[in-house]
Amino acid sequence: MYGHVADLLADKGRQVYTARKSVTVHEAVREMNRKRVGALVVIDDHRPVGIFTERDVMRRIVDEDRDPALTLIVEVMTPDPVTATSSMSVEDAMALMTARRFRHLPVMEEGALIGIVSIGDLMRWVTLHQAEHIDRMAEYITGRA
Repeated sequence: MYGHVADLLADKGRQVYTARKSVTVHEAVREMNRKRVGALVVIDDHRPVGIFTERDVMRRIVDEDRDPALTLIVEVMTPDPVTATSSMSVEDAMALMTARRFRHLPVMEEGALIGIVSIGDLMRWVTLHQAEHIDRMAEYITGRA
């Protein structure tokens, strides 16, 4: 009903912010703040090996009293993140993220990282398309179509 992840990426863009697994949490958080994002895909030799999110900072750094300047993101990232393909439906992506309780979903195609979607991106997309559907239904019902 709402299309595929590819449709959303075509609208939002395919920009993905990444970090090498050798950077510190301090460096990664600064980059996240500069880019105004809640997650970085962690790469090794151009391959995604993990995802580092705001939740990782809260749970694995702040709550454990770790020094972000001395901790590498590879030590506290979520390894082997769940990914989507561009052909996955928006509904399936939302269901997956809701069921697994995460907010960022890297998108892979033929072994390459081609984008990332957040639960906010998905909600915005669905809301936009629901509004369009409601408008079309109202036009039909009132005979304006």
